Amino acid sequence: MLQGLDIAIILAYLVGTILIGLALRKKAQKSKDDYLLGGKSLPWYMLGLSNASGMFDISGTMWLVTLTFVYGFKSIWIPWLWPVFNQVFLMIYLSAWLRRSNVTTGAEWILFRFSSGKGGRRSHAIIVVFAILSCLGFLAYGFIGLGKFVEIFIPWEIVSAYIPFDIPPAYIPHFYGTIFTLFAVFYSVLGGMSGIVWTDLLQYTIMTVSSIAIAVIAWLAVGENTLNVPDGWLNPFFNWELNLDWSGIIDEVNTKIVSDGYSLFGIFFMLMVFKGILASIAGPAPNYDMQKILSTKSPLEAAKMSAFSIFALMPTRYLMVGGFSILAVLFYDRLDLTTAGLLDFEKVLPASIEQFVPVGLLGLLLAGLLAAFMSTFAGTLNAAQAYLVNDIYLKYKNPQASSSKVKMMNYSSGIVVVIISIILGFFVQDVNSILQ
Repeated sequence: MLQGLDIAIILAYLVGTILIGLALRKKAQKSKDDYLLGGKSLPWYMLGLSNASGMFDISGTMWLVTLTFVYGFKSIWIPWLWPVFNQVFLMIYLSAWLRRSNVTTGAEWILFRFSSGKGGRRSHAIIVVFAILSCLGFLAYGFIGLGKFVEIFIPWEIVSAYIPFDIPPAYIPHFYGTIFTLFAVFYSVLGGMSGIVWTDLLQYTIMTVSSIAIAVIAWLAVGENTLNVPDGWLNPFFNWELNLDWSGIIDEVNTKIVSDGYSLFGIFFMLMVFKGILASIAGPAPNYDMQKILSTKSPLEAAKMSAFSIFALMPTRYLMVGGFSILAVLFYDRLDLTTAGLLDFEKVLPASIEQFVPVGLLGLLLAGLLAAFMSTFAGTLNAAQAYLVNDIYLKYKNPQASSSKVKMMNYSSGIVVVIISIILGFFVQDVNSILQ
C-alpha cells in the first residue's frame, strides 16, 4: 500500500514529465527533423542513456524477473530471442552505415540501400507495414504490463469508489494502463524526440538509484537466509534438456516450465542463436532504437551511442532483476501471485516490490518503473509517428505539405496510434502471450 511520501514522489515525477513536454514543445515544432529526430543535434551519450532507458521497460523487466526466478542463471540466454546482442552489430558497422544515409526512418533507409526501383518500393512498403504493426504490438505489450504492475499498489477498492461504472476484474489492469498511458502521450506528442530523451535521462537516474538499493537489500537478505533452489539453478550452462526440477521446493514452478516450452533447452538455444545472428546482420529493426541512431550528429557518434547503450543498460537492469528474483525465491510464501483467482508468475516483480521495498524507496522505484513504461511507450510511439508521417503522408499523400500540416499530422497520427494500441491491449490477458 502506498504511503504519502511514495505518492508525493510519483506525482513529482509525473509533473516533471509534463513540464519537460511543455518546455520542449517549441523546439519540436520547428521542423520535421526537430520533431522526429531532435534536430539531429543531441549528444551521443544522451541518446545512449535514452536508448538504454527505453529498453529498461516495465513489461520486459517483469518478464526477466519471472525468467530469473524460474530458470536461475540459465535465464540469461532466453532474452537472446529479441536478440539483445544486436547492439554489438550496430556498434561495429550498422549504426554508422545507417546514420551516413541521412534518412528519417528505417523504411526510407531501404530505398537508400536498394534504390527506388520496383523491388525497393515493394520492400519499402513491407517495412512500413511491419514497423507500424510491431509498434502497435509493443505499445499494447507495455500497456498490459503496466496495468498488472500498478494493480498491486493502487487497490481497486479505493479507485472504484470514484468510478461511476463497473469494470470486470480481468480488465482492471487495462484501466490502469490507459490512465498512465495518457501521461506518456502528453510529453511524447508535444516534445517529440527531444522531450523523450530528456525525460529518459530523468528515468534512468531514478532507475539506477533504485537498482543499487534493491541489490543491497537482496545481498543482505541472502546473508541472513538459505537460498533453497533446484540443482542447476545457479549454473548458467545446460545440456540438451533443461533438467530443472522444483518438486518439493515450489511445485507450481514445474507447471510454468512445461507451459513455456523450454524443456528441450539445447535445441531451443541453437534456434535462438541462429535466428538472432541472422536478424542482427540483416539490418536494424524499424523501431525506437533505429530512430535514436538517426538522431545522432554523425556516423561516428551513432556507433558510440549503440556501444554506450549496452554498458548503460545491462549492469543497472540486472542488479534489479537479480535482486528481486533472489528475494522472491527466499520469501515466496509471502507473495500474492494470483490474478482473478489464477496463479500468475508475471506478478513476481510487483509482488516482491510490495513486500520488500521500504517507504520512500518504494515511491522512487514505482516512479522509475512507471517512467520505464512511459519511456518505451513514448519511443515506440515516436517511431510509429515517423513511419506514418514520413513514409505514408509525405511520400504518397502530400509531399509538399507545409510545416503546420506536418505538425498536425504528427499530433493526429500519435493520437490514432495510441487509441488503436489501447484497443489491442484490451484483447491481451498477459505479457508473455503478446511477446510470443
